[in-house]
Amino acid sequence: MEARSSTGAAPIESFIPEPRTVEETGLGMGYLADLTLKLIYYKSDMSSMEISAALALPFVGVLEKVLEFLKREELVEITGSKGFGERGYQYSIAGKGSQRALQALDRDQYIGPAPVLLELYNQMVLKQSVGDLKVGPDDVQKSLSHLVLGAETINKLGPAINSGRSMFLYGPPGNGKTVIAKSIIRMLKGNVYIPHTVIVDGQIIRVFDELNHRRAEESSASPQGTGGGGQFRTDPRWVKIRRPEILVGGELGLANLDLIFDPISKTYEAPFQMKANNGLFVIDDFGRQALRPQDLLNRWIVPLELRVDFLALQTGKKIEVPFDELIVFSTNLDPRDLVDDAFLRRIRHKLKIDFPDEKIFFQIMQRECVAHDIELPPEAFVYLIQRHYFSQNRPLRACHPRDLLDQIQDISTYLGVRPTLSKQSLDAACDSYFADI
Repeated sequence: MEARSSTGAAPIESFIPEPRTVEETGLGMGYLADLTLKLIYYKSDMSSMEISAALALPFVGVLEKVLEFLKREELVEITGSKGFGERGYQYSIAGKGSQRALQALDRDQYIGPAPVLLELYNQMVLKQSVGDLKVGPDDVQKSLSHLVLGAETINKLGPAINSGRSMFLYGPPGNGKTVIAKSIIRMLKGNVYIPHTVIVDGQIIRVFDELNHRRAEESSASPQGTGGGGQFRTDPRWVKIRRPEILVGGELGLANLDLIFDPISKTYEAPFQMKANNGLFVIDDFGRQALRPQDLLNRWIVPLELRVDFLALQTGKKIEVPFDELIVFSTNLDPRDLVDDAFLRRIRHKLKIDFPDEKIFFQIMQRECVAHDIELPPEAFVYLIQRHYFSQNRPLRACHPRDLLDQIQDISTYLGVRPTLSKQSLDAACDSYFADI
């Protein structure tokens, strides 16, 4: 799917064209020379094209100028060739170059795709805003088709997603809050571009993360585009990904919400909310993290209100980045016991995911029986409800049909018989599953 800017007037790629000169990279010759030197220092005999790929810089107009500078200053030398022409020349560090490379490595040990300016990153986040995406009833129904939910819940989800802001999913455990939260990403259609790294005041911040970001699948029928009568190429320092989906649970700490400085490489890792920009950020089991909910309130009260976050560098300087993501807080605790009214007021939508009624519970059981290849006799369902729920004053939970059928399959596999929903199998599954004291 072709990415569009927030105005929808032009492909988003048009805002990040491949640089044709050193000046168009936004980086000075000195910085690019040091980055190239560090790479050649560690990996000698690299060809021009290998260096170009490693640094995500076009050879023509950019890297060729950097290599010319390094040769002229006798910092590198040509040691061979892996092909024809200048693109095949192999480079090794020269004596003078080693000293300068060590000085550059003392400042930071980052070696990789050249960074982009923080200002450009901020502009791109706003042009790809998640708030510009709109979903309709069909989108919500399709994305949640693998779940059985009441009409009221589905109708509330759509407006909450369209807000592009925040929502609170709360209610008793085992009824699908986490699954619903993760399903929202299916409604956030399209791809976005993020840089490998950004630079501000000479400091490198890593943004692209292979663990949390999924590269978009490129269609062979979708060229990069054309412009000016020739082929248009996108700046290779940017990565095309599916809209981000970041999910954190009890491991979330206050330190994860600020720039994380690595004293060895002397670079920063972007916090979760920065990596989630233009996508979805789910905080699961909210209230069970090491940090207190009040601490999160104090940290995010401004970003939730103004859609802007402030991050601190080791130098003490504060930098401003957009806070553009759909935040989903999921908890089985009472929201009023977690946070005060000031915080709840900043959460745009609150949705209670409650126990299913008997009709929905039966529909879930039907689906799970099909998935497990087990027949569902009506009398078996009536027996299950009356014997193990009503008589025990036990609430129906959406996860129970799946879990009980898993129990029956485990027992049947052990006995070497085909799983069926008999009174005996239901009793055995419930006795094993429910922790009644």
